[in-house]
Amino acid sequence: MAFIPVVGTSIRRQLEEREEQILSPYATLNKRSRGRIKPEDDDLRDIRLPFQRDRDRITHSKTFRRLKHKTQVFLAPTGDHYRTRLTHVLEVSQIARSMATALCLNECLTEAIALGHDLGHTPFGHAGEATLNELHPGGFRHYIHSLRVVDTLENGGQGLNLTFEVRNGIVKHSKGNGDILPKDTAEIAVTLEGQLVRLADIIAYVNHDMDDALRSGVLKGKDLPQKIKNVVGERHSKRIGAMVRDLIVETLGADDGRLHVSEAMLEAITDLRAFLYDNVYRYYKVHNEFEKAQKIIRELYGYFFENGLSGRIDEGWEPGEEESDWPNEKIAHRRVCDYIAGMTDRYALNLYEQIFLPKPWGAR
Repeated sequence: MAFIPVVGTSIRRQLEEREEQILSPYATLNKRSRGRIKPEDDDLRDIRLPFQRDRDRITHSKTFRRLKHKTQVFLAPTGDHYRTRLTHVLEVSQIARSMATALCLNECLTEAIALGHDLGHTPFGHAGEATLNELHPGGFRHYIHSLRVVDTLENGGQGLNLTFEVRNGIVKHSKGNGDILPKDTAEIAVTLEGQLVRLADIIAYVNHDMDDALRSGVLKGKDLPQKIKNVVGERHSKRIGAMVRDLIVETLGADDGRLHVSEAMLEAITDLRAFLYDNVYRYYKVHNEFEKAQKIIRELYGYFFENGLSGRIDEGWEPGEEESDWPNEKIAHRRVCDYIAGMTDRYALNLYEQIFLPKPWGAR
């Protein structure tokens, strides 16, 4: 029977009731959210539930829009079909939502976490992240900075005031080279939806990074080990489909409130990730460009740390304290780090050229 809102009854309340009726007992319900850092008026006229509002706040944010000009793997790509950080989060969202639908989990929560999980990424991808981690005294991790973006930096310094469940999913999404399905619960999100995004993230990037590597000529189709092909298939769409179906079937079969992947598929994904690290991410041409990008980040960081941010308050950037208000180096480092982390690839390249490269006199 189709869901038809009853006139005169709160649409929001009806949506909450529908969640209780159709979602899995392991799903996270909106009405059971742990809430927001800053309580908000519960407007019953709003037709959106809290996780829907979070998703909308993320997609309408300036930081989200800037992801379209941030590196995924290949630096500032000029080709129209290479992935950027924005297309990456969209692919993660699509994969995660497909799995959430099959598992009867909360799709809006899943989508909000997926769309927000990489908001803290730097220009030049992991090259920028590694450099800021060296330069900033407190270190730098993109998943922690993603939380800083939604809590503090966005919306004119007011943050987006997202729900606990979305914030938790964002900060717990990253795995690096760690276990794909860690046994330590401290490493994963408290919701099954957040854990699902963690898996969708790796399913997305091992497949689309492989696709981009083939497009660039860094890899040939014959390079992928046959052992991996035997499990996931030959084609891009077939590989994604095989991984998604495996997780769904294994998780539904276990029915224990945890995500499951077959041993064969887990080994194939792990091997594919290792293959990409060895043959793409550490490929000398890719690595050489990353070293150049790191030089840009280092010099920009040093320049702004020494000279301050006056005159550099561009649209969409609210640095908070002016230089005269910086009482110590800690705050100076924090503001410069925030500024550089928010840059797009092309903005960083243009800024570097303006500051450090000489111009012919007639071009001034």
